[in-house]
Amino acid sequence: MELKPEQLVAQLGLDQATPPSLRPAYLIAGPEPLRVLEAADAVRAAARRQGIAEREVFEAEGNQREPDWNGLSASFRAPSLFASRRLVEVRLPSGKPGKEGAEVISDFCADPPMDVVLMVTAGEWSKQHGGKWSEAIGRIGLVAVAWAVKPHELPDWIERRLRQHGLRADRDAVQNLADRVEGNLLAAAQEIDKLALLSDGSTLDSAKITALVADAARYDVFRLVDAAMNGNGAQVAHMLAGLRAEGEAVPALLGMVVMELQRAAALARVQAKGGNLANEFKAQRIWDSKQPMYRRALQRHVAPRWDAFVAEAGRVDRIAKGRGRVGEEPADAWLALERLLLAVAEPRAAKLLTVTRS
Repeated sequence: MELKPEQLVAQLGLDQATPPSLRPAYLIAGPEPLRVLEAADAVRAAARRQGIAEREVFEAEGNQREPDWNGLSASFRAPSLFASRRLVEVRLPSGKPGKEGAEVISDFCADPPMDVVLMVTAGEWSKQHGGKWSEAIGRIGLVAVAWAVKPHELPDWIERRLRQHGLRADRDAVQNLADRVEGNLLAAAQEIDKLALLSDGSTLDSAKITALVADAARYDVFRLVDAAMNGNGAQVAHMLAGLRAEGEAVPALLGMVVMELQRAAALARVQAKGGNLANEFKAQRIWDSKQPMYRRALQRHVAPRWDAFVAEAGRVDRIAKGRGRVGEEPADAWLALERLLLAVAEPRAAKLLTVTRS
């Protein structure tokens, strides 16, 4: 039986005085790590409530590409040493157990030991990943697939999570948060956790969410990059000063900066060739609400300039890590990052960059 991760959590009955018995096997898989993690945590919590204190984990270690299938098979046959029942976890990042692993899991499902609850988790999943082994789990247990939340589904997901934290928010507030996290469920969950701590109990509107989030972290890399892409150089300089004052490190910011510059560079190349920009937005997983920002940024710079920005970000990284080339200026990574983002925001500032000088 296939469920959504949230449906699996509900079936486990963690909020009930007497939760239902655990199934012999569970498969929790999918490309959305937060949903996989929380569903797996719920199975572990349900196991603890039912007195299952012993847990074994099988995963690839060292140079191994797969878990120790022989060890797993032996564990299934061996009696528990410390408890009457145990939870055995098998972690498959690729979502594929291979022929040997599929046989071990199928054999378990054909005659599951009374003292073992099997939980298989996988970080990747598609119709091609499944097979007789996953069907076998479905026959004796439950399969939960954590598909990525689609853009139009995210506001409802956020609203449900807000309610779980005892928070009320209007639709504009929910959309504000959805736009901010851009489909990143982990980021959304972290923001909601902060809102639960900062809220005074009243209904959250869009302005209040913005204010509360700003109070929790006055300057963040998401808004920093947005300011650069939107052409707001003054805001870029102000935010960078705040981040530096708060003790942030340049390398910690560069991941998001590089990702956005690479996205823009890819869009610029498609646009320069007369390609379908809408398809590229989809390929880059850029939400409708963010597309106008990118379109404005593409109007300010031609395709080669975006590639130069990506190269400049690499130079900033070298400087930040103390590996700058002899004679490179500036030696201050913060100043180098500021010049880069100001150049993104304002074409006239591009002359400050070494890699864009003719």
